[in-house]
Amino acid sequence: MVERQSAGLASERGRKGEMFKRTHYIALILAVLGVAVIFKLPARTVGRLKLAISGLYLPFFGLTGSAHELADKTGNALLSKQELLRRNQQLRRENQQLRFQLQQLEEAWRENGRLRQQLAWPKPAHWNFRLARVIGRDPANWWRSIQIDAGARDGLRPNLPVLTSDGLTGNLVGRIQTLGETRSQVILLGDPNLRVAAQVLPTAETGVIFPDATGPSENNMVQLGFLPGNSSVRPGQMVVTWGEGGVFPAGLPIGKIVDTRSKDFGVSTEARVQLLANLSSLEEVWVKLP
Repeated sequence: MVERQSAGLASERGRKGEMFKRTHYIALILAVLGVAVIFKLPARTVGRLKLAISGLYLPFFGLTGSAHELADKTGNALLSKQELLRRNQQLRRENQQLRFQLQQLEEAWRENGRLRQQLAWPKPAHWNFRLARVIGRDPANWWRSIQIDAGARDGLRPNLPVLTSDGLTGNLVGRIQTLGETRSQVILLGDPNLRVAAQVLPTAETGVIFPDATGPSENNMVQLGFLPGNSSVRPGQMVVTWGEGGVFPAGLPIGKIVDTRSKDFGVSTEARVQLLANLSSLEEVWVKLP
């Protein structure tokens, strides 16, 4: 009885194995026939078929892509957080330094006020600033004058100082020459019609800024004339406005001394000054309003 059952099981397994092999053969034949049919189809039909098959896998590809994108975003978020923490610490340090500098400036301002009171000097004028865009240049000369998009309706008036937009302590550019309602013309340093009383630091020697002999477009240079014959001015020293004449307040940065030469048989000295403001590439300027 047991032998008959074993034989039956063996024959059953044999039939299942033959059916499995037969199924594989049929699937292989169908695959070959399918490939052959595909090769016989027109190119347009083959393309559509490829799109249809690839469309079946798009959800899986999209899921994989989303997982990778999520991982990348998570990594970037972690890096950004670390970067933000680092910048926050840096800003805290800079804030502490600025507070310390502000305390020093306040003390210097109080001391300046006490000295002015003792010497009976008038208080310095307070200024406001108006930011303006450069909208035109003098076609006759690239940097003797510019036009800005601010005028009388913005509170401007003739002869106001114009500075670069490098913060509120920008470098001197020139002054308002002519005024319109919505725009103004600015005459620049190096123009023959603009003379500026200047002072050299730290020697405190004074002179007048006027155009360079080689022309205003020569290396952004101007001349500082009427210095004393025995002048101690040296290359690298800073030149600022002197404050005489009532147009420019004292202390506005102009440029640095490049070299000096004796004039009128040693009676006076002239110096070439490299301007701090790049007048040929101005895009925005500050107009200083009292």
